[in-house]
Order: sequence, then C-alpha cells, then structure tokens
Amino acid sequence: SVVRSAFCLLATFGGTAGLFALLGADFLAMAQVLIYVGGILALILFGVMLTQRSKTAFGHAPTARAIGTGLLGVVLTAALGIQLAFTAADNPMMLDKPVVDPAGQTRDIGELLMSTYILPFEMVSMVLLAALIGAAFLARRTQDREEA
Repeated sequence: SVVRSAFCLLATFGGTAGLFALLGADFLAMAQVLIYVGGILALILFGVMLTQRSKTAFGHAPTARAIGTGLLGVVLTAALGIQLAFTAADNPMMLDKPVVDPAGQTRDIGELLMSTYILPFEMVSMVLLAALIGAAFLARRTQDREEA
C-alpha cells in the first residue's frame, strides 16, 4: 500500500538522520529531519490522501520476485553486519567521537546562510511557498469540481 510505503520512507529518512548524527554531522542530521521528514514526507502523505483511490484490487499473495527480494535483503544485511563486526574489531577507534567540532560547522553554515547566501535562501523559500499555495489551490479546485 502507498501509505505503508510512505511510513517505510519515514523510517528510512529517520535512519539516515541517525547515521548523520553518529558521524558528527549535526547540521545534516537536523536538516534531514526538518526537510525530509517534516516537509517532503508530509507532502507525500498529503498527496496520497488527496488523490483518488484506484478501483483495482491488488493481490496479497507473495510472488517469487517478492520472496527473492526479501532473501536478497536478508543476505545483504547479514553481509553488512559481518563487515561492520570485522571492521570494528580491527579498528577500535572507529567508534570514538569525531575529531571535528560540529558546533563550529553549524555556526559557520548559519553565518553563511544569513550573510552571503541570504538572497538565494529567501528566493528558495518564496518558490516553495508559491508551490505550496498552487498545490492547495489545484487540490481545492479539483475537489470542488468533484462535488458539483
């Protein structure tokens, strides 16, 4: 189902943000949460809710392709886990804190966004606002036509 896929996408975006946080890239982790989880995924869910449901019924019986894909996922996950275990055993410093100060990076990015790149930053926000208003207008107009 599309809604289930959207929630799996939420878990994927959350996992990516977690990886960024573990790597010490706090700005990228928060941007991932705010932009992708808070914005993009919400737009996808609204789009799913605003579209009409298909009249066709999909079967729920697993096919050979689905079973093969599931087995491939299990094998790749096991291979990744084994590789991670060997890498961590060979290099115990791998799990230490990062050398770079993340607070300094975030401050530098913020200063650049609010000084050098303020005009492109504001232009992107206006384009996104116009797109949101246009999408709401189109969805409302389509809904009004269906009711009439």
